[in-house]
Amino acid sequence: MTRAPHETPIPGPAADFAAALSAHLPVLETERLRLRAPRLADFDAWAEIFCGPAGPDLGGPFTRDEAFTEFAATVGTWLLRGHGPWAVEPLAGGDALGFALIGFEPGDREPELGWLFRPSAQGQGLAQEAAAAALAHARALNLPGLVSYVATGNERSARLAQRLGATAESEEDGAMLFRHAMAGESRKDTQTGGAD
Repeated sequence: MTRAPHETPIPGPAADFAAALSAHLPVLETERLRLRAPRLADFDAWAEIFCGPAGPDLGGPFTRDEAFTEFAATVGTWLLRGHGPWAVEPLAGGDALGFALIGFEPGDREPELGWLFRPSAQGQGLAQEAAAAALAHARALNLPGLVSYVATGNERSARLAQRLGATAESEEDGAMLFRHAMAGESRKDTQTGGAD
């Protein structure tokens, strides 16, 4: 596949600087996975997800260039907010299987825990493993709240949100909103809107 110039790394001082910045982002490890800073080479996995069957549930359909704009904006939240996406790879290394993220995009009222995986990496419990690690990191950041938006009809992701301990709160704009308990909160607190 021929990549567009904006998708192709250019060796030299700028690439070295990008690598040095990336080295400051947290790396999370689970039993099978490593969650690390996204690299330009991970865009192929992002494009496969955003330009594929999941695209409409993510606000698409997307062209490859539109998917790149989403990728760049999402990765930029690390610099602007101190949290963002991780590329998820096997612990032994290899291509990105997908992404876990603590995002905050236009339309969100508070930070969002999300998971996006290539079709070939689905159905193996990898999204749950990665999302649980991202959730633990979000709790350590003391964020005031954290939600997951799940497209209406995406039962698989809805069940995953529930397995992570989130409670369904409302439906808006074609998505179910699931609320995650944060540090010091119990599930009851999140269901009732706070402790008495």
